[in-house]
Amino acid sequence: MARVGTSWPIRQNITDLAVYKPGKPIEEVQRELGLQEVIKLASNENPLGPSPQVLRALATALERVHYYPDGSGYRLKNALAAHYGITPDHILLGNGSNEIVQLLSLAFLEPGDEAVMPVPSFPRYEPLARLMNAVPREILLRDFCLDLDGMARAVNRRTKLVYICNPNNPTGTIVTRSQVDAFMQTLPPDVVVVFDEAYYEYVTRDDFPDGLEYVKQGYKAVVLRTFSKIYGLAGLRIGYALADPALIAYLERVREPFNVNSLAQEAALAALGDTSHVARVRRINEEGKRYLYQQFTRLGVPFIPTEANFIFFDAGRNEKEVFRQMLSKGVIIRGGFGYDTWLRVTIGTPAQNKQFIHALEQVLQNS
Repeated sequence: MARVGTSWPIRQNITDLAVYKPGKPIEEVQRELGLQEVIKLASNENPLGPSPQVLRALATALERVHYYPDGSGYRLKNALAAHYGITPDHILLGNGSNEIVQLLSLAFLEPGDEAVMPVPSFPRYEPLARLMNAVPREILLRDFCLDLDGMARAVNRRTKLVYICNPNNPTGTIVTRSQVDAFMQTLPPDVVVVFDEAYYEYVTRDDFPDGLEYVKQGYKAVVLRTFSKIYGLAGLRIGYALADPALIAYLERVREPFNVNSLAQEAALAALGDTSHVARVRRINEEGKRYLYQQFTRLGVPFIPTEANFIFFDAGRNEKEVFRQMLSKGVIIRGGFGYDTWLRVTIGTPAQNKQFIHALEQVLQNS
């Protein structure tokens, strides 16, 4: 009879990793609290959903799901290449931007190497560096913005990767073109800068730096973008990287075969082609932003002006308690970013925004 062990021989750095906790799904809140109507404004999803063209493309693609997807992503890469004026070998497709961050860690980081990153920001940079026994150098934000000066000072001979989340999640702030230009000039030539631009399509400021320009100028730069946000495909998990073809070729070596499923590829192709839907989503987001700014001002709630589809605001009360009370009213938002009283809310439809403000006003009055 086999001897039964009491523990597993897991790598030590795996036991030290925290499990990622996504925003609560609507169904879970309905089940736990017995609520019929729940709105989710926690995960920066597109409240309008995908383009009608996407839904038609998915209906057609369903007939072919018994075949493996195109492992090269030929059609989608060519469409993205035409969209950006680059060649297809500048593009890597991923199962969301998260997978590409993991591929970058696999390709670059060895034990003892370092990755410089802002905090709070996208929460996967740190654990995916630790996964490789590398050292995450976390640099606190300054005035809710990336502290590029502090990040530059953190770079040393062990630094392999630097992450610039722009606009930053959860604050919605940006670093400008002139700031990034100056930052890039300070870096050693062998440090790779990763521009995480998941909210790129929402930005309205003229001084926003397009990370792809640094790729075209020959910097060691990688740009991450996604179909999860403005295109409304979060549930299909598809993102992509733009970089020098030599780097893309290395990342292809560590990419899993068929990492992007066939439905995601077809949906992304259709989404990329429906520019009118993207324009509508952007317009609804700008209208919602103005409404929420007005309402926060009326309620005396401090907030950070945003270049994304979410707003970081100060409830002036314990953020965990505000989250719990908002949840009881059927509104899911997000806290837990390291600020005692600050939370993040996704900009929703006009009706969702009004429901959020109504619930927040009740919570603030009753606290």
